Amino acid sequence: MRRHRSTAGPLAAVYLLLVVYASLYPFTGWRWPAGQSLWELLALPWPPWRDRFDEWANLLGYLPLGALLAAAVLRHGAGSGRALAAGILVPAMLSFLTEFVQNFIPGRHPSLRDWSLNAAGAVVGAALAWLLQRLGLYDRWQRVRERWFVRDGSGAIALILLWPVALLFPTPVPLGLGQVFHEVRLFVEEALAGTPWAEAASAGFGPGLGPTKALPAAREAVAIGLGMLAPCLLAAVVTRAGVRRLLMPIGAAALALATMTLSTALNFGPAHAWAWLTPVTLPAIGGATLLGLLAATLGPRVTAALGLVVLTALVAIVSDAPADPYYAASLQSWEVGSFIRFHGLAQWVGWFWPYAAMAWLVARLARRE
Repeated sequence: MRRHRSTAGPLAAVYLLLVVYASLYPFTGWRWPAGQSLWELLALPWPPWRDRFDEWANLLGYLPLGALLAAAVLRHGAGSGRALAAGILVPAMLSFLTEFVQNFIPGRHPSLRDWSLNAAGAVVGAALAWLLQRLGLYDRWQRVRERWFVRDGSGAIALILLWPVALLFPTPVPLGLGQVFHEVRLFVEEALAGTPWAEAASAGFGPGLGPTKALPAAREAVAIGLGMLAPCLLAAVVTRAGVRRLLMPIGAAALALATMTLSTALNFGPAHAWAWLTPVTLPAIGGATLLGLLAATLGPRVTAALGLVVLTALVAIVSDAPADPYYAASLQSWEVGSFIRFHGLAQWVGWFWPYAAMAWLVARLARRE
């Protein structure tokens, strides 16, 4: 079978990391369970209680992982046996490992039922990937992809597909991804607490309190525009010239409107679905879309360089934006342990999406044409 550069591999890697995050959240309070040996901990218990949400979440949560892993192996040119083995065994082993590690996290309960549902989800996902291969849908997708995108754009396509996922977590300003500075500061201060370097490290981050005043309207508009323009430029780098490249900014604008509305409805209720539309939002998105259309006429290397500038400016501006004051209150209406863990996945994608996009663009510019 001919090998293809596939987005399934990068997406599987990202999804695997997010599954680990969801399984081991909140990563604090590690301790060895009193009175239990290693062998007792390895024997996962079958819990007497049942939670329908958790059962469906455990089943469906591992289905995409099994499908992506199997699809990645198939697209790499391996046979069906290896693809099914990768799509089933890797998620099953990962699930058992994370269930075992949950023994050491207060508030988490390892469960043989959870592992069984995870493994069953991986089986279904791998089988679906195999079925799609047998039906020839991968080859059809490959032909569509070759018409629309350049050959080596897998990483950028994966980032474009992850962009709406990142927007599902409330951002400091609409489309303002990458506000991770405060989290890095807290992590460094906690890691160095009690050491001689703690004070110097804390001072290096500047004042301790985060921003409390809202961004001026002009800076907010710039941040929204940059957040809209960034995926347009990323898509332009890997989309083939012509009408296809011109359609990308229009599609990105429609996707941004739909995703931000969905995110606001999920976090603050359907009645507030359009609350994210400030007086500067639509003009900023419209202006960025027009700039994206203009950038579609430029060469890929120039577009990649502009993308780096836009992403750098975006993270610089959103680092000065205050956190959404309504988000903390909205979390109280959700059940801890179900929604929050999965909602946190979108938060991590939103934190690191701009930096992953910058890394890809740097690698693209450093490569010889």
